[in-house]
Amino acid sequence: MIPSDLDLLRQVVLQKKELKKQLTGLKKNNNRQLDDKFHSGHQKAFRNRDCLSCANCCKTTSPIFRDVDIKRISKSLGIKSVNFVSKYLKIDEDNDYVLKSSPCAFLSEDNTCSIYEDRPLACREYPHTDRKNMYQILDLTSENMLICPAVAEIVLNFEKKVVK
Repeated sequence: MIPSDLDLLRQVVLQKKELKKQLTGLKKNNNRQLDDKFHSGHQKAFRNRDCLSCANCCKTTSPIFRDVDIKRISKSLGIKSVNFVSKYLKIDEDNDYVLKSSPCAFLSEDNTCSIYEDRPLACREYPHTDRKNMYQILDLTSENMLICPAVAEIVLNFEKKVVK
């Protein structure tokens, strides 16, 4: 039986401490091998997954908005950057621009993004499981496994295969 996205998220929540510890342990792996394992897991997890059926990332978290993202989106919306920032963004504890509230103001009822072509880089790259040097973002991955069913699937498969 194939677990549902909700089942995957429940499973990582129940095993959160152990999985975070195991992800931390992956830093000891060969970086190239770790990237290969993540990339393989990413391809498998997204082979038959439709993000529009979930959109949990857009409903619960905020990407970081870089200056270039703000300028591009503002231009697309036909408003000044300063107005975009004051209407939609705040500065978080890490001094990054993030959304003022969740769900994302640009998320439509059908889970599509009204600024998809101009979305922030963080949205374009989410959930970051197919990038190079995964060892650098294992802490972020441990947060994302609680939000994204695909990351949950990848990490749960690592638990079985990689970390012993």
